Amino acid sequence: MDRKLAAILAADVVGYSALMERDEKGTYERLTAGRKELFEPEIARHHGRIFKLMGDGMLAEFGSVVDAVECAASLQRGLGARNASLSEAERIQVRIGINLGELIVEGEDRFGDGVNVATRLEGLADPSGILVSGTVFDQVERKLNYGFEFLGEQKVKNIERTVRVYRLDALAESASQVATTESKHDRPRYWIGFSRRGFILAAIVLVAAAIGAYYGAEIWRAAPVRSSDMPRIAVLPFDDMSAGADKGYLSDAVAEGIITELARSKTYAVIARNSSFKYRGKSTDARQIGDELGVEYVLEGSQQKIGNRLKVTVQLLNAHDGSHLWSNSYNREIGDLFVVQEEIIRTLADRVGRRIERPLPQSGATRVSALHYHLMGMAEIDKDFSATGTRLLRQFSLKAIEADPNSQFGYIGLAHSYRIDANFGWHEQEHNRDEALRLAAEYADKAILLAPDDADAHYARAFVHTVAAEFEQAFAQFDHAIALNPSNSNFLVRSTEPLLYAGRTDEAIDRIKQAMGIDPFYPDRFNWAMGWALYEKNDCGAALAAMQKMARIPNGAYRMLAGIYACLGKEREAKEALAVFLKDSPDETIRKDRKQLEKMYTAPGALDRWLAHMRVAGLPK
Repeated sequence: MDRKLAAILAADVVGYSALMERDEKGTYERLTAGRKELFEPEIARHHGRIFKLMGDGMLAEFGSVVDAVECAASLQRGLGARNASLSEAERIQVRIGINLGELIVEGEDRFGDGVNVATRLEGLADPSGILVSGTVFDQVERKLNYGFEFLGEQKVKNIERTVRVYRLDALAESASQVATTESKHDRPRYWIGFSRRGFILAAIVLVAAAIGAYYGAEIWRAAPVRSSDMPRIAVLPFDDMSAGADKGYLSDAVAEGIITELARSKTYAVIARNSSFKYRGKSTDARQIGDELGVEYVLEGSQQKIGNRLKVTVQLLNAHDGSHLWSNSYNREIGDLFVVQEEIIRTLADRVGRRIERPLPQSGATRVSALHYHLMGMAEIDKDFSATGTRLLRQFSLKAIEADPNSQFGYIGLAHSYRIDANFGWHEQEHNRDEALRLAAEYADKAILLAPDDADAHYARAFVHTVAAEFEQAFAQFDHAIALNPSNSNFLVRSTEPLLYAGRTDEAIDRIKQAMGIDPFYPDRFNWAMGWALYEKNDCGAALAAMQKMARIPNGAYRMLAGIYACLGKEREAKEALAVFLKDSPDETIRKDRKQLEKMYTAPGALDRWLAHMRVAGLPK
């Protein structure tokens, strides 16, 4: 029996039976739309996973308590916005409960006290309300700018002990809002994010401003000199919760390792260890650090070695306002301590780097950087993997080249856009598949020429080689990209494509599992990759289970889903899935598929098996 620690969010609809009795069809449609358009996307965006759906409710699991609470607040605000345009009788209200506790893991389901407390809290919540347990409050007390009202120790059904309960005010987003120390029921109210120290700092700032105004001073304190306009980050020394001889130097090793990894980037700057480590043991606000070091971001964290496990927790803060941007926790069994520590360092550096390389908006800026356009384009294709998403990626990539023709970013984006066109048949009128591949190769080569040490440039070229069935070159470029950025789990997953065409399914599955281990909050496309790998292994039941773990199935994945359903003998589902794919690719045929894939599939019988399943799914000849 497996166990794990996680945050559980329980939600159910208020007055569900009465709503269904009054308007069964309308209620069902509104509930379905709310789940598809609000709940599923928000839970996925906050790195959660729905593991149980009931007629009037759901249970979701989160690796981060902060993510669970922020998701709950977003859900209630989203429901409020949706209800604003509806009549009183049509409005759907939801109660939410959140608990942090140990769970029993049984397949895709979760059981135990951790789940039970969350569901009991949900039952106690007011309509449109959120209740959290004391264990949740203790974790987020200093991390989120929400109001929490203590409701005392509550006795809940089937739980022997009492539960410390807090009500969260999802509308209280700013700690600067007026706070009262007592509610109308004489219960103490806790306002998170604005402590007594915060008031003292605010008073000091006001006094400083008054003195500056009196003496006509324009600057109270000399600001740090910036060497460039790149985003800047300070990595603080990590707190060490360990005991014994390991205490101290191990946590410093993690922080120093992250500084070293981040320093490799050419798109953001990292403050040197000597400056950021001066804050060791000091209770300092992120905004103060931002002012003193001239940084936009602050990374803080802790490490704890307990027996044969190592736990590292981090959070990324916006140094302008102290707000929480991202957090993660890594809890790994120790084999070789320093190997595990190195894996965590690389993973954290990659996760943090992806979040800070987006330049902060600057007042009065007349030009958005090439990098910014590139990132916006890649975000579009991640959000909508379709012909439309590909066109948007191309548009943003062209803007990136216009902004800076000597940077690699726009050319990387163009290489991906034309490669996707060639792979999925999303060709525009002005080019066929061969022309799309030629353009993709040309732009990837241009990116490598401009930035030979950019892992993403080599990754783009590897992908083009894969679609062109040039597998030896693809392997070489993937390996080069991985060597330049070994912490990028996406490179590992994408490198499995030539392996699968070549019939090396076990190697591919091992790489996908390795990537999932490196990145506990891996994106949906990892499940897509696992679904394809298991299909090629002819384990189609497991392949379907992998695909169904995706929070949202993009258009391009429906072709794979159709093949899996056909493999399982589910002809109706196969036809429905393929119909979705064909909306973007109406010209796809068996003949066209064979022509495109016969050079790529080198595993004996693999292509014939795929085409047979496409026939079952209804792909025209």
